[in-house]
Amino acid sequence: MIKSKDTRRARAKRRTRIRGKIHGVAERPRLVIYRSINHIYAQVVDDTKGHTLAAASTLDAELRTKADGTKKGAQAEQVGELVAKRAIEKGITKVVFDRGGYLYHGRIKALADGARKAGLVF
Repeated sequence: MIKSKDTRRARAKRRTRIRGKIHGVAERPRLVIYRSINHIYAQVVDDTKGHTLAAASTLDAELRTKADGTKKGAQAEQVGELVAKRAIEKGITKVVFDRGGYLYHGRIKALADGARKAGLVF
């Protein structure tokens, strides 16, 4: 049985390893994911300036009405589509995907698929 402390430590190690390799610039910013128990958040970040260029989460007013009664995977896909739509409105079409140390499956994969479906290129 894996203790929750070990799970958190393993995610922190993966996150540090990933962040050492990727860096978002103005031409290709970083799409950052944070997943909590109930919600999922996504931001498009320019690391050179330290600015968030676009963001979306399951807490957004646009998604709150649509998300009632849907599963978390479907909500994550909607967040991916919304963050992609907002990024494309600002002229961003290519991003670097930062999964934040989470394994690429489930809600993380659903969010990435939703962003790709809406037109973002990783």
